[in-house]
Amino acid sequence: SPAVMVKHLVKYVLVAGGVMLAGQAQANFPTVPKETYEALKIDRSASPKELYEALIKRYMDPNQGGVGSKGKYGEYWQPVSFSKYFDPHTFYKPPQAVKEVASREQCVKCHTDESPGWVAAWKKSTHANLDKIRKLTPKDDTFYKKAKLEAIEENLRSMGKLGKGEKLKEVGCIDCHFDINTTKKADHRKDIKLATADTCGVCHLQEFAERESERDTITWPKDQWPKGRPSHALDYKANVEVEVYAGMPQREIADGCTGCHVNQNKCDTCHARHDFNVAESRKPEVCAQCHSGADHNNWEAYSLSKHGLKYQRDKDKWNFNIPIKEAMAKGAETAPTCQYCHMEYQGKIAHNIVRKVRWANYPFVPGIRENIKTDWAEKRNDAWVKTCTNCHSETYARAWMEFMDNGTFSGLDKYDEAHHVVEEQYKNGLLTGQKTNRPAPPAPETDGFEKFFQIYWSKGNNPAANELRLFEMAEDHLVQLHVSLAHQYWGYTYTVGWAAMNRAYVEIMDDDTRLKEKLDLQARVAKLESSMKSSLLDLDSETGKISLGGIGGGMMLAGTLALAGWRRNKK
Repeated sequence: SPAVMVKHLVKYVLVAGGVMLAGQAQANFPTVPKETYEALKIDRSASPKELYEALIKRYMDPNQGGVGSKGKYGEYWQPVSFSKYFDPHTFYKPPQAVKEVASREQCVKCHTDESPGWVAAWKKSTHANLDKIRKLTPKDDTFYKKAKLEAIEENLRSMGKLGKGEKLKEVGCIDCHFDINTTKKADHRKDIKLATADTCGVCHLQEFAERESERDTITWPKDQWPKGRPSHALDYKANVEVEVYAGMPQREIADGCTGCHVNQNKCDTCHARHDFNVAESRKPEVCAQCHSGADHNNWEAYSLSKHGLKYQRDKDKWNFNIPIKEAMAKGAETAPTCQYCHMEYQGKIAHNIVRKVRWANYPFVPGIRENIKTDWAEKRNDAWVKTCTNCHSETYARAWMEFMDNGTFSGLDKYDEAHHVVEEQYKNGLLTGQKTNRPAPPAPETDGFEKFFQIYWSKGNNPAANELRLFEMAEDHLVQLHVSLAHQYWGYTYTVGWAAMNRAYVEIMDDDTRLKEKLDLQARVAKLESSMKSSLLDLDSETGKISLGGIGGGMMLAGTLALAGWRRNKK
């Protein structure tokens, strides 16, 4: 019957379609959010090749924060010798001293003598032991890597890097520093490159796409931050496109920030060369190298919290080979880590660290406070609560989030009051040296009130002491208060956080009171001087009468002459 014929036809189409899809790998990674596919204008059914090409097109686009350029302020600064390691796309040039044209075997042989540490690390790595991965059984903790390797090979086949049925033999020097799975020799003087994030992304496409998705999932309701920031995916451009970075003559000091702001360019901040040990990257210490210090004391707050202290006590018994998602459930980890809390989102673990961002570490950014009570922030708060309920009750988690928010609001109240006082001083030109000794900051920076440059650059009375106090109050101490609350470490909340804010507040108010007293005295003197329009002995030239000032002056003169006469008689 026609109905039966239609039924069989539909079945045939579905089966045929299934066969076609099975023959073509898809880049449908559940951990890559829909926002990224939409931003790239591709469908989830896209092949790995299509996804990679779309990611790279955006990754390299200078209009979208792309790598490979000095940024919009590039004319103001010159690279230092180390810049080629911060931004290889822009500054790295192959070394000219080595004239070798080497095969993959020759690379390893030469570097065994020249840089044995590299080779030793690589030989221990998964990259050098792919056959070992293929032989894993379900009883192995790292069995998941077998499926991972197969997925990587599918990616490479889609990109034309592997033939049908071909398996990847190894990942050696030449694969990362020249071209993946090549039998060609590399000319050391022109072919060698440093491995950058897009290099890793050829094989590790899912992780690269997850990291790049940070651009798409952190869009602020009222543009409190630029789109996609703060994130690892745009951290380099967020650094070099700061005016004071470009203008500072002390280049190595400016690039002290760049040392952490390189995740956009490279993956080896977390995955150390050349063993790229995944287990190592699952440890909180990896995050500590950047997320520590005065204005982002995350490591200090975490490591001294109950969570962090339990990690320190038990970490030698933990199994970091088990994937993060499974580690807590299997008892391989018995306390949360940076990676677990910040990479988890709705039950999935991904290289997108910002999907739950609410405060963005810096509460003083204009509009952040008001944003906390919006639906945007509430949805992210719910996501945090879901993360916390892996170990805590929902009531506990919500109570703590409220505790953190309200404590941060208290810090903001203190800061806002001090901010108003110093801003009024600035508007009225009353800051020390404001009218006499305030050199302009280096271009492209412009002068103004409460500018970012003031914590890094100074000349004369720019910034004035009160401006610097205020900026440190926000950039350092308010952040320390908030971050310590967020990580449940009481000590920093009330010492380096609230207490330090309180000190800055007292110093600003103290100085403001002295300034007002000084201004009041100056006004009284000016008023007195304005009432004394003639000299002490002058007559009023129009009336011919002696003024009050003249009478007083005469009396003073008479008294002086009488006193002088008395002294002569005395002698």
